Amino acid sequence: MPCANSIVSAPSYAFPFRSGSACITPTAIALTKRSWKPPIETKSKSMRKGVVRATVSIEKESPEAERPETFLRGVDEAHSSSSVRARFEKMIREAQDSVCAALEAVDGGAKFKEDVWSRPGGGGGISRVLQDGVVWEKAGVNVSVVYGVMPPDAYRAAKGAPTDQKPVPVPFFAAGISSVLHPKNPFAPTLHFNYRYFETDAPKDAPGAPRQWWFGGGTDLTPAYIFEEDVKHFHSVQKSACDKFDPTFYPRFKKWCDDYFYIKHRGERRGLGGIFFDDLNDYDQEMLLSFATECSNSVIPAYIPIIEKRKDLPFTEHQKAWQQLRRGRYVEFNLVYDRGTTFGLKTGGRIESILVSLPLTARWEYDHKPEEGSEEWKLLDACINPKEWI
Repeated sequence: MPCANSIVSAPSYAFPFRSGSACITPTAIALTKRSWKPPIETKSKSMRKGVVRATVSIEKESPEAERPETFLRGVDEAHSSSSVRARFEKMIREAQDSVCAALEAVDGGAKFKEDVWSRPGGGGGISRVLQDGVVWEKAGVNVSVVYGVMPPDAYRAAKGAPTDQKPVPVPFFAAGISSVLHPKNPFAPTLHFNYRYFETDAPKDAPGAPRQWWFGGGTDLTPAYIFEEDVKHFHSVQKSACDKFDPTFYPRFKKWCDDYFYIKHRGERRGLGGIFFDDLNDYDQEMLLSFATECSNSVIPAYIPIIEKRKDLPFTEHQKAWQQLRRGRYVEFNLVYDRGTTFGLKTGGRIESILVSLPLTARWEYDHKPEEGSEEWKLLDACINPKEWI
């Protein structure tokens, strides 16, 4: 480790943007290193041994009283509602509004709590959470639109840039919507979705560097009990959205989803899959913007009909306990493997946004094994051995 202190502006809203082992988040921006010398007066044993610990300083978000019309600012974006940046922001904010309205309608009483925040470095976000409702134990639907300057180490992590590249900060833009919905009824499945767009520009002192962009996202279902008609309906909607653009998308992105949401230490998937993709930039940009929009618009028709059928079914304490055990698996994946969550925690991001995906309640039992052939066993088997649902 170099003998240097590091001042890092870290994520206010964390979600992964790359599928490699290293990742960055939208608001990772400024990194400054300087030589370190121990103060003469120090008596610290660690200092005498030359042990150096990095100091991290987080750029804190500022709360805002009202939602802005746009988080974009600057001459170029203020006068260009047709830019990809502006249209993607419009899409994710409309999706947030429509999904939240649908969730409130299903609940029949509870309302979302909203926090609006901005970043001094550029951009901001809107976090909405509904919890302890009639139907929803906890539902979070967040959007962020952030931009600034990315440190060279983060740029190399994001794009796999060669290590001999000139280490200069890189301007970036990132926007996304992310949501996790945890119903109370154990027969009603949990849903997760997120869609995001990322750009990097050429550094000012390296005009030859290419401008790069990519899309990522996905929607996946995590039930505690299998209703095959529900899972088929969900996957059919995902396939329909994919097939409008490329018939190879659904099988490719379904496998990607099964592979990504894998709990290695358990040897099982988090749920019954859906679609997941990242780093998409090998298609026309307009086509991928339309594809992300179609996928986002498919969330409500894929999920709400299932909730309507299952939210009021009677259940036993045993079935509720099984749901809590599966929620425990959800927590394990998010805190151990999810790249956005773990990176946000390590870099001091906005903790309420980072952990919004976690349920209010979960359960762990020592060496719990469902009885073979039971409904619980069937769910676990499907998580261990993913199948084709349609």
